[in-house]
Amino acid sequence: MNVPVLHRLALNESPYPPLPAVREAMRRAVAQAHRYPQFYPDDLTERIAAWCGVAPEQVVVGSGSVGVALQSLRAVVRSGDAMVYAWRSFDAYPLLAEMTGARPVPVPLSPDGRQDLGALLAACDRHTRVVVLCTPHNPTGSMISAEALSAFLRRVPRHVTVLLDEAYVEFARGPGLPDAPALLAAHPNLLVLRTFSKAYGLAALRVGYGLGAPELVERIRRQQLPFGINAVATAAVQASLGAGGELRRRVDAVVAERERLGRELAGLGWHVPAGHANSVWLAAPEPVDEAARALSVAGVQARHYPGEGLRLTVGSRKANDTVLGALAGLGTARRTADRGYAERS
Repeated sequence: MNVPVLHRLALNESPYPPLPAVREAMRRAVAQAHRYPQFYPDDLTERIAAWCGVAPEQVVVGSGSVGVALQSLRAVVRSGDAMVYAWRSFDAYPLLAEMTGARPVPVPLSPDGRQDLGALLAACDRHTRVVVLCTPHNPTGSMISAEALSAFLRRVPRHVTVLLDEAYVEFARGPGLPDAPALLAAHPNLLVLRTFSKAYGLAALRVGYGLGAPELVERIRRQQLPFGINAVATAAVQASLGAGGELRRRVDAVVAERERLGRELAGLGWHVPAGHANSVWLAAPEPVDEAARALSVAGVQARHYPGEGLRLTVGSRKANDTVLGALAGLGTARRTADRGYAERS
């Protein structure tokens, strides 16, 4: 029997639609859909630069952060050059390597689901042109600390461009978080990738940006597609930047739900590692395959990595309660089995 999908929790989308002011800006832009957008998104670039407190020459805009990543690889990679990244991670990384002729070099995560910075450094050699870090990490939600990131950047060879994917940075909380843009002056081989898809709820409009040294950004801009950022997306981003307070409250609500979901799952017997994205990660040897089936029956679409883990996007309270209901029995059964094993031992 096919169960209809009631809750889409597979793609780390925002549970909220665009704000009313953003929708109105989009509506006005649609009325001018017979006009081309800017050849290159210069106005949007300047607006993002002012918002981030950097010079416009340090900003490149593209079709989501993955679009900026593609432009970056095209700017710095020659066929056969190596691209190093942790795995498992964002599914697009190996695809981007293939698209640009790079040789993918996946490096396993540490046993606790973190990016192994030492192993990533060890994988870099004279053929490496790019190393990718993702923090907060997709899919585990783990975070690279400010101290660890600074140490990594000091050790990585200068001929290697570091793509720091911060698609989920707005959801990160706690001490020791890196201030990546503050590192740009000391590390001209660093490009910080960010997006308006997640926290800003504009996933369908495909706008992301990169922050880097002017020389690196200039090389990447040469790969920009003319007329590549449409006028509706531009209007939506500009309106979102003017609604920072409302959007922060939405992000805070998602973070609060993430923490509640984690606590409730832990109370049901699940091991839930601390996470900093808009998702919760359940990893094997937890019964993740059984959990995926239970969620499907309950009408919940989650991101399932068979035999590895389950990533649950933080949705509305109703969606999260559906998740808890679907996984309650499995958590109880696991806890009972663990108790029985301990008594027999």
